[in-house]
Amino acid sequence: MTTPVQRPTTAAFFVQAVASFALSLLAVGLGVAYMPMGPWERGFLAIGVLFLVSSTFTLAKCVRDRQEMQEVTTRVDKARLDKLITEHDPFDPKNL
Repeated sequence: MTTPVQRPTTAAFFVQAVASFALSLLAVGLGVAYMPMGPWERGFLAIGVLFLVSSTFTLAKCVRDRQEMQEVTTRVDKARLDKLITEHDPFDPKNL
């Protein structure tokens, strides 16, 4: 059975992802804070941004979990097929 290729996440990629997330969240936060509107409208936009961020994390986790489950299912199916192929003897009289 072959093992799937693991693509390691480098430290630079991780730092870039965290930095871009922090910078974008800071930019939206500053935009909401300095927008010329009342506190109720700012609060509504802030809650909308927080909901968007939390739902984005949830969606990313669901996509990752589905992908991992698909990889596990594929590996189990491949292992079962490999076992059947190795145990099959085409010259056995009961298989003819």
